[in-house]
Amino acid sequence: MPTQASILIVDDHEDTLYALECALAPLGYPVRSATSGDAALKDVLRGSIGLLVLDVRMPGVSGVDVVRYLRRLEQTQHIPVLLLTGFGADAALTADAYELGVADLVLKPIDPLALRTKVRYLYEAHQRTRALEAELRELRADPETRPTAPPRRRRGQPATGPDTRVPVQRESPARPGRAAGSEALGGV
Repeated sequence: MPTQASILIVDDHEDTLYALECALAPLGYPVRSATSGDAALKDVLRGSIGLLVLDVRMPGVSGVDVVRYLRRLEQTQHIPVLLLTGFGADAALTADAYELGVADLVLKPIDPLALRTKVRYLYEAHQRTRALEAELRELRADPETRPTAPPRRRRGQPATGPDTRVPVQRESPARPGRAAGSEALGGV
């Protein structure tokens, strides 16, 4: 299994970062933090981020800009993102966020239990996906572990064994006065 990735929390307010870290601490996942979009991009590009919890409005590079950039890169396009906003519901923001593939848009103040539930689901799903991708790469790299497929027959070539597409038919015992297999015809 790949190394355990971290959750990156990004907000320009230190008190919000602290509150989010405290809300996620019971999950026991490794958590890192950043106070700007630029710092978040640098951290994500270093690798090993399994989930991004990102404030929308920050000075400099906004949360939406961070997501827009990450979605263009193959190595970061599948990292799940939770966007946080304290400015209420905004139809344009919501449309932009979901168009970029953001997992959810969470309104502040944040319910810690709801946040933990979303984070647990998204983080574990991403970890499972990474583990499956690593296993697939390993299987593709090692020819010894590849399952061998039966040789394909060409059209018109006779089968070398029984046709496995049709189930084997069992003969039913003949009863006195009836022909074998007449039960299936309603005893005709």
